[in-house]
Amino acid sequence: MAASQPHVAIACGGTGGHFFPGVAVARALQQQNVRVTLWVSNKAIDQKAVATVPDLAHVSTPAVALEWRRPWRFLFGLRTAMRQVRTAMADDRPEAVLAMGGFTSAAPVWVGRKLGAATFLHESNAVPGRANRLLSRWADEVLVGMAPAAERFGNSHVEVTGTPVRDDFRELDQRPSREALGLPSDQPMVLVIGGSQGARGVNRLVTAASTEWRGVSLLHVCGATDEAEVRAAYAGAVNEVQVHAFLKDMPQALGAATLAVSRAGASSIAELAAARVPSVFIPLPNSADDHQRANAAAVVAAGGGKVLEQHVTSSGELARVVEELLQDDHTRAKMAEGMAALDRPESATQIADRILRRL
Repeated sequence: MAASQPHVAIACGGTGGHFFPGVAVARALQQQNVRVTLWVSNKAIDQKAVATVPDLAHVSTPAVALEWRRPWRFLFGLRTAMRQVRTAMADDRPEAVLAMGGFTSAAPVWVGRKLGAATFLHESNAVPGRANRLLSRWADEVLVGMAPAAERFGNSHVEVTGTPVRDDFRELDQRPSREALGLPSDQPMVLVIGGSQGARGVNRLVTAASTEWRGVSLLHVCGATDEAEVRAAYAGAVNEVQVHAFLKDMPQALGAATLAVSRAGASSIAELAAARVPSVFIPLPNSADDHQRANAAAVVAAGGGKVLEQHVTSSGELARVVEELLQDDHTRAKMAEGMAALDRPESATQIADRILRRL
C-alpha cells in the first residue's frame, strides 16, 4: 500500500440496496488509486453480499435498526457499533466516509467526522429514509438518486447523481445470458425479483399467477425465507422455472429477461434501468414514508414500467398484465426506452469525483 494512497470508508450495510451501489462507487474510486474499506453489518445478508467482492477490504459492525417500540435496543446497538468503529478507525483512519443509507451508517459517519474525515450521504429513494434525514446534519454533501429527494433535505450541498450501478448491468445480450443460465432461448422469460425484505406478497402473487402462463420461462429470486414455499408452489409447473434464494450473477438474469416483476426499491429500479428491462412494479405497501410508491411513480412518469398495488391486485390481474406485455413487443420496446432514460451511467464516477475533491 502506497503511503500517499488516500483511504475512503463506504458504509453500505443493511440491505443489498445499500451494498451494491456502494460497491459501484468503490470500483470507481479504485480506478483513481483510492483505497476503499466497506463497512457492513454482521447480518447474514451483508456477509453473503460482501463475499461476492473478496478483493475489497471490509469491516463488520453490529446491525443497528431503529424500533420506536424498543428504543433501548437501538441505543445499545449504536453504542456497541460506535465503540467498535472508533477502535477500527483509530488504527486505519479514513480521509472520507460515504454512507449509503440506513442506521448502520450512523456510527461510521459520526466517528469519521469526529476524526476529521469529509462526510457524504447517498440517498437512492425518491423519499429519503429516516437515517439519512438524521445523518444529513453531519454530512458535508448529500447525493441523491432521484430529484424529488433533493427537496427533502435542508442541507444546501445536495446534488442529483443517480444511483450507482455496476457496469455489468449494461449492454447485455439476451441469448448468451439465457444460455449461461440454462434457460430456453426461444421463449419469453419473466424475472421475479422477490428476494428483498417484505417481498412475500410478490412471491405469492407471482407463483399463483404463473399457473396461467404457457410457453414462458421464469427465473424467480425469492430470498432464503420464502425459498421452500416458492419451490413447493412451482412443483409440477408446466413452464421452465428456476428458483434461487440468492443469485450472485444478477446482471446475467436481467440480461436474459423479457420482463421483470419486482418491488420498487431504488437500487433494483436503477439496475433494471441500466439493463433496459420493462418492468411491473408492486411497491411494498408498508415501506417507510411510502417511498416505494414514490419510486415507482418516477418510473411510470418516465414510461419505463407499470405499477400494481398489492392490496387490490389478484393473481389473475397480475397474470393478465404480464401476459399482455409479453405479447406486445411495441409496448415493451417503449418501456425499455423509458427505463433507459432513467439510467445514469456516470453516477458512480460522479460520486467518486465529489469525494476526491475533498481529499
